[in-house]
Amino acid sequence: MTILLSTLNARYTHASLGLRYLLANLGELQAETSILEFVIGAKTADLVERILARKPRIVGFGVYIWNVEETAKLVAMLKRVAPEVTVVLGGPEVSHETAEQQIVKEADYVVTGWGDKTFPKLCAQILNGPQPLMKIHAGEQPPMEQIRLPYDLYSADDIAHRTIYVEASRGCPFKCEFCLSSLDKTAWPFPLDAFLEQMESLYQRGARLFKFVDRTFNLNVKTSQRILQFFLEKLQANPHDPVYAHFELVPDHLPDALKDSIAQFPAGALQFEIGIQSFNPEVQALVSRRQNNEKAADNIRWLHQHSHAHLHIDLIAGLPGEDVDSFARGFDHLVSLGPHEIQFGILKRLRGTPIIRHTGPYKMAYDPNPPYTILATDRIDFPTMQRLVRFARYWDLVANSGRFGNTVKRLLGDQPFANFMAFSDWMYTKTDATHRIALDRLATLVRQWLEERGMPASEAAELLASDYAGRIDSHAATPKQKAAAPERQVRHLAA
Repeated sequence: MTILLSTLNARYTHASLGLRYLLANLGELQAETSILEFVIGAKTADLVERILARKPRIVGFGVYIWNVEETAKLVAMLKRVAPEVTVVLGGPEVSHETAEQQIVKEADYVVTGWGDKTFPKLCAQILNGPQPLMKIHAGEQPPMEQIRLPYDLYSADDIAHRTIYVEASRGCPFKCEFCLSSLDKTAWPFPLDAFLEQMESLYQRGARLFKFVDRTFNLNVKTSQRILQFFLEKLQANPHDPVYAHFELVPDHLPDALKDSIAQFPAGALQFEIGIQSFNPEVQALVSRRQNNEKAADNIRWLHQHSHAHLHIDLIAGLPGEDVDSFARGFDHLVSLGPHEIQFGILKRLRGTPIIRHTGPYKMAYDPNPPYTILATDRIDFPTMQRLVRFARYWDLVANSGRFGNTVKRLLGDQPFANFMAFSDWMYTKTDATHRIALDRLATLVRQWLEERGMPASEAAELLASDYAGRIDSHAATPKQKAAAPERQVRHLAA
């Protein structure tokens, strides 16, 4: 094998779309290339051994914020034991602030940005000469129709057991400073007919879960409608073999024509990830986020009331200019709109993003290690930020898990943020942990909290019993049963 494409995925169910794009566009070199994916947490020496067993001349690594530390160890060890193997890096984590990174110093070459055309050219030079003079190669962005789509490279095993990532477009026209897509000039669509042909092929091969990675799926309404119609026709033709599609939506752009399409989908078929990030207009202006908050709220409310889509809404704590009270007001407002999940995120300073310009004026202190999480600002000190981090974790365990659907409404009451923050602080005093809390213990703690807040023990027990979590018998349930979740939530979390 001449070229090996590799990355460390966050979990096995994540199949790398980026590696498959590279393989699809390697031309004559494709026959000499294979993909070898790993999962973070593996022993570095074992990974090096598996790589060298393929006897590659070139190894290309996809480097991301979630795998850069382990990939750096992998590259360093690989170059120690097999210096003759050429290592090429690519991916968002090494595409910005490139030269200063240790992993870049260990590697032979780096492709920044788009690699579809630049990586094959670089490999040809490495293999056939003349040898590249520069270590860092800026990725060439070709016309979209020149990029070969990679979907036939998803294997039967991928389709059966992993999330199928797809994209109808790349890029984003918005300039939100915390996002790498703010560096794009616009969004570039792939030719729609060719894309839908590939989706048809995936469907015929058995794919039923499609996760779109487009940043702005609903930017072009006509394109959105055609894609939704594709899935709607599959659902209508085979209602007992449903498809499930995940899209990222711009929250304040939902015209009636798109609403009409969305309203036709049955439950369990659509998930929308919607980035609100902040409802504070001053904070939005600081980070160059254009958003009509009233329209965004109306659209979320409409989706909740008039569609069966599963709504996953994002908020970010730690943005410049936002204090806890401002974030709490936004959180409470979002809860009132009825999303199924609120992704409570903590700001991260992604390499290359313009958010860095606020570091001095707003005293933004970030963790120097990936994923570069905000530690403190001039509005939120470090201990308070730690409380927010714990809030986010407990929120996932209790509210987003789908296991406490009835109980969480009582827990939040008419002051969702304040009440859940009090619960979060109490949980930490009881457990001194935010991970590895067994479901039966979690349910017991939730019941105990409700009782301490004045709910009669019989009422608290009855309320918990009405939820999935309360039906777990700690003595009779198997470990598999304890870890299980309602079918809808399992499907969602797998995406």
